Amino acid sequence: MAREKLMPAGPAPGVAETGGILTIDLAAIAANWQTLAGQLIAVECAAVVKANAYGLGLKPVVTALAQAGCKTFFVADLAEARVVRAGARHVTIYVLHGFTLDAADAFIELGARPVINSMTELAEWDTFVAARGWQGGAALHVDTGMHRLGVSPEEAAALAPRVHTPNHGIALLLSHLACAELPDHPLNAIQLKMFRELRTLYAGIPASLANSSGIFLGDAAHFDLARPGAAIYGINPTPSRPNPMKAVVELAGRILQIRSVARDQTIGYGAAWTARRNSRIAVVALGYADGLLRAGGGSDERSGGSGIVAGKRCPIVGRISMDLLALDITDLPDGAVRRGDLATLIGGELSIDDVAAAAGTIGYEILTRLGPRCHLIYRSA
Repeated sequence: MAREKLMPAGPAPGVAETGGILTIDLAAIAANWQTLAGQLIAVECAAVVKANAYGLGLKPVVTALAQAGCKTFFVADLAEARVVRAGARHVTIYVLHGFTLDAADAFIELGARPVINSMTELAEWDTFVAARGWQGGAALHVDTGMHRLGVSPEEAAALAPRVHTPNHGIALLLSHLACAELPDHPLNAIQLKMFRELRTLYAGIPASLANSSGIFLGDAAHFDLARPGAAIYGINPTPSRPNPMKAVVELAGRILQIRSVARDQTIGYGAAWTARRNSRIAVVALGYADGLLRAGGGSDERSGGSGIVAGKRCPIVGRISMDLLALDITDLPDGAVRRGDLATLIGGELSIDDVAAAAGTIGYEILTRLGPRCHLIYRSA
């Protein structure tokens, strides 16, 4: 069995100086990408590493993915492209937020490709490329139903003859699925049909449609390049079925105090939770400043999330505050928990998707908020 290697993340605070420990499993990230790239698709598999690799650290995540064989990365902006290029010299980088004249020279400096999202951007890009003689290429983003960024299907069709001219500069045709996590949603079929028809007009140009959930819609959605994001980081790309991906993050918080709360006493801001019996409460040094949303607390009206203490799942009671949350440990044996022990808030039987559901949100939001104050550990096997 390979030895586990624990790598502290540089200047992150020490374990004794913080309220929690966030552990990120780089080996699981690499394994998730390899599962998608090697088992589920027969085309190239990129990696979306925007938002600081979904909050988990752009530099270490890109290094792990590049070592696993990933050759194409998607970032949000040029600042992220700069970090990717520093850690992976020979990969292809696409910048999803597109081209701006203010930062035009950085595309040449970094060898990055903008994702062109409008006809205005395309005109500015063409002018810049002509002036600088740059042949690095760009992606053309077509809006097939998301209705955010992208040229219209009509504009894309009108641009199609361009690919028959020398140095046309279009390296990739892409669109984005709006409802891929809902496999029976009718918009999936509409977008797939529209993109397939456009792709025939761009013969010889690689095409990309499938995000994480889109990969699981089948071969028809894969085209030439899949670009998973969330699935790489352990979020379930198939919410109606068991998660095929490995868990990537663990979050544990230090128990600051164990206190007795009499029946009919309340806990926390707003007195939202009332003890229905004499209770024992563990106060944990994690809160919404650490990425655990306030909405994940429990009240008299609704159950909230949970934590794992001494191997048992214990409910969060009262509102989650900025720095603290409370767990009801009444059902644990006396002496099973002590001040200074750790409570697991993400990990084991508490997946990132479970934590998100308890707060009424999605795993993406939790993941990208995690750990700015925690002791950070990168684990690789």
